[in-house]
Amino acid sequence: MRLGVLDVGSNTVHLLVVDAQRGGHPTPMTSEKDELRLAENLDGSGALTRRGTDALVRTVARANASAAAAGCADLLAFATSALRDATNSAEVLARVREETGVVLQVLPGEDEARYTFLAVRRWYGWSAGRLLVLDIGGGSLELAAGRDEHPAAAASLPLGAGRLTREWFRSDPPSRREIDALREHLDAQLEPVARRLRRAGEPDLAVGTSKTFRSLARLTGAAPSSAGPRMRRQLTDVGLRQLAAFITRMSAGDLAELEGVSPSRAHQLVAGALVAEASMRALRVTQLEICPWALREGVILRRLDTLDGTAQTDRSAQDAPRGLGRLTTYEARCTG
Repeated sequence: MRLGVLDVGSNTVHLLVVDAQRGGHPTPMTSEKDELRLAENLDGSGALTRRGTDALVRTVARANASAAAAGCADLLAFATSALRDATNSAEVLARVREETGVVLQVLPGEDEARYTFLAVRRWYGWSAGRLLVLDIGGGSLELAAGRDEHPAAAASLPLGAGRLTREWFRSDPPSRREIDALREHLDAQLEPVARRLRRAGEPDLAVGTSKTFRSLARLTGAAPSSAGPRMRRQLTDVGLRQLAAFITRMSAGDLAELEGVSPSRAHQLVAGALVAEASMRALRVTQLEICPWALREGVILRRLDTLDGTAQTDRSAQDAPRGLGRLTTYEARCTG
């Protein structure tokens, strides 16, 4: 079965097409990304601007056409923090559906954490024991912990790398005062959530997912992406502290020159490193494994879990709008 997953994030809109079957390993076939930076297109009232909405509609329409051309039986379309925060989210979603036929589901933050946790569990398997999972996005930080496929505790905080860069940094590179103030804020926000996650038990394996963690690991010596997804990559607290001391003195232009850093996200790297550092400190973690699977793979895996063997394989035969549709929450997907 060929599936498409369309992830509308704060920074990028990403279409991933995979071949998969229930109980099987999803095999990536094609991937398309557009840097829309929706979170930077919110106006003073918190609404997504007309320009941002127009760009989103065009990108979703293009992704929908690509998914159809690739022969996808279903397109799982969801949006995260940027549209979750937008005050005109309902109007934007209605326009996307009307003009593209795609139903974008806005995922609650805790559902993001649960889907990501599922993907990490499937990647490492039961032998990994009790997991702790961290995911730094552009608008939010997701955390989850537990020993099963469904986490015993999950949380989402408005501590994404892009959001914090916009809200806390006024200079480039940020001043020492700005960095110290953000560190204090992060510690205060994370401590109550960390206490709750620690009650789920000491993790046997702590894991980081997302582009931010991959970039930080690469800058501390992990293998490049060209080495493949199965290459073991790690991020240690010592390496992260040394890296943070270095990059907090660099401008975004200089950061963009570093290997493993996307030029479009270079300005968010310092905030991302501070979030990672504070999270590991609050959760008393000294080392993270870097997992190549995250939210998109979790959505795909849960969709495959719901198949009853009668799913249509010809997408053109389906007339209903595309999207997560009838399964509107993580819990609904778990119960089928």
